[in-house]
Formats: sequence, structure tokens, C-alpha cells
Amino acid sequence: MDQIISSLQQFWQFTGFANFAWQNLAMIAIGITFITVAILKEWEPLLLVPIGFGMIVGNIPMFPGMQIGIYENGSVLNILYQGVRQGWYPPLIFLGIGAMTDFSALISQPRLILIGAAAQMGIFGAYLLALAFGFAPNEAGAIGIIGGADGPTAIFLSSKLAPDLMGAIAVSAYSYMALVPVIQRPIMLLLTNKKERLIRMPAPRQVSQKEKTIFPIVGFLTTAFIVPSGLPLLGMLFFGNLLKESGVTRRLAETARGPLVDVVTTLIGLTVGASTQADKFLTGRSLLIFGLGLLSFVIATTCGVLFVKLINLFLKEGRKINPLIGNAGVSAVPDSARVSEVVGREFDPSNHLLMHAMGPNVAGVIGSAVAAGILLGFLG
Repeated sequence: MDQIISSLQQFWQFTGFANFAWQNLAMIAIGITFITVAILKEWEPLLLVPIGFGMIVGNIPMFPGMQIGIYENGSVLNILYQGVRQGWYPPLIFLGIGAMTDFSALISQPRLILIGAAAQMGIFGAYLLALAFGFAPNEAGAIGIIGGADGPTAIFLSSKLAPDLMGAIAVSAYSYMALVPVIQRPIMLLLTNKKERLIRMPAPRQVSQKEKTIFPIVGFLTTAFIVPSGLPLLGMLFFGNLLKESGVTRRLAETARGPLVDVVTTLIGLTVGASTQADKFLTGRSLLIFGLGLLSFVIATTCGVLFVKLINLFLKEGRKINPLIGNAGVSAVPDSARVSEVVGREFDPSNHLLMHAMGPNVAGVIGSAVAAGILLGFLG
């Protein structure tokens, strides 16, 4: 009988109930919230469902030393998490992004790349704010990249500069990507007047297939020579686009933008979510990172809209840019461009801004990778 009781006591010690802490419940509740929002609101479900479920997985209370936790060397979750910690997954995501991105809007209106560049000020503004709050320069750089609204880039840079903060940075970046419509719309309305929102832009010119095929080669050479440290992201982005536009590697392009990116996105979401283990994640620094991440996103959106208003002062009537596409300078493709379209049609249902907003939107993808390369160059 004593042996049975002893065995039951030992079994109890290994259950989640015996190792439970309120912090675990808090993180599980957040994970369930992510899943609920993704399903009911359809906000970035491909990201929030894996991240939310990963939070639940990572916060099941367990007895130490069982070799199943994400931070225990040799566990399955730990092995899968190496793709995040070592920065393997983000370049593969960029390969898929390149293979599904049409750069025609940017090629036809090259001036729109300036909007994408202006929006990257959110990254450097948040970098300075993080320094002011006492973060080390490398940590501040990793936090600042949240302003690019680019989850893979945030993971890549934080894996190099601040791996201990990666969970908070990655969850923050993906959370704000999902909240693009909620965050950006009020800023756009605050910074523009009715006349500006009604500006009609001339239709972009048709782009030839030859131009679209040459662009990834020229784009890569230009950006890689400026920031060689961004090569893993920029190289894969433009390579994926070349697979798409060359017309002779269709199978490779379909694999890159389909099964490959789906598998890697699932692994990133699940392992990033699992990395939010309560004892590692629920800290004052994590909450501060979330706050700075929001500020960086606000700064990026603000700079994009204000930059358009600035250059409009020097443009003739008929050539002016609708400042509602300024928000699309962040890298959340195509969600921020859709916000431009939706807000624009609220004031003029016949004014379609999506085709114009895609220009700064894809420029933002390039811009965030370049910004990451710059930060890695002088902080790495």
C-alpha cells in the first residue's frame, strides 16, 4: 500500500497541476485570446493561430529536467526553435515573400520608394527611445526593428543582436502586424484633411515582363552593395522574385510561395509562441518592449503619411500623391496597403488606392531588410 501511495505521489509531482503557477495561466489566457481574435476577427490568422497555440504549449507547467521544454537542450521543441534562434527561418520566409510579390507598382512609380524609406524612421526612432530607457545598443536595435512591421526581419535581427529578448520582440512584431487596421486608421485620419483624402493619383504605367525580370537582379546588387550585412534577407527576397518573374522556374516559385513558406511560417509561429514561457517572458522588460514596439509602429506610420504631405508641397496638381498611402510604407504586405484602400474608399468609393499603395508597401519590405542590415552592420 505504501508503494502505491509513493507511486501516486511521484506521479503527482510530474503533473502540470503540481507545477502550476498563476503566470502559466496568464500566458495560456493570452494564447487563447490570440487564437480567438484570429478566428473571429480574421486578423493575421496564419500567424496568430500558431503563435497562440504555441503560447499554450510553452506554458504547460512541467517538472524540470524532463527534456520536453523549449529551453531544454535536446528536446524536440528546442531543436525546432533553433531555426528561430540561429536565424534560419526568416530568410526562407523572405524567399517565399519574393516569390509571391509583384514589384510592378514600385517599378512603374519609382518615387514611391521614398515613402517606404521614410516609414523606416519608426525603426530608428524606437532605437533612440530604447536607448533612453536603458537598453543596451544591441538590444535597442533589435527592439527598433519592430517598427518595420516585419516579423521575420525582427526575428532575424534579434537572433543576432539580442537572443534573450527574441520572444518578446517577435510576439510584439507579429501582434502589431495583426493590428495594422486598428493602429493605422486613426493616425491616417488625424494627419490628413478631407481634401487630401480625395486626391486622385494618375494610373501607373504598364510594366513590361523584361523590366520585372531585370528588377530583382538590379535591386539586389544595389541594396547588397550598400548593406552587405542584409544579404541573407535581401538575397532570398530578390531570388524568390526572380524565380517568379523569370518565367522558367515556375515550379520553384510555386514551391517557395506555397508549401515552403507555409511550413516555415507554421514552425516560426509555434516555436515563437512556445518561447513565451512564463518565467522567461512575464517581466517588466517584456512589457516595456511591447510599449516601445507600439511607439515604433506609430512613428513609422506617422513618418510615412507626413512625408507624403511634405513632398506634395513641391508637386504640381495632377502629380500629387494621396497621403493615405503613406501608411503603406511599413512592411506589412499587403495589409497596410489594404488599409489605404479601405480608408480612401470611405471618402470616395470610386477612388482605388490599392494599386498605388502597393508601391510603398513592397518598398517597405526592402526598406526593413536594409534597415536591419544597417543595424546589424554597426551593432553586430
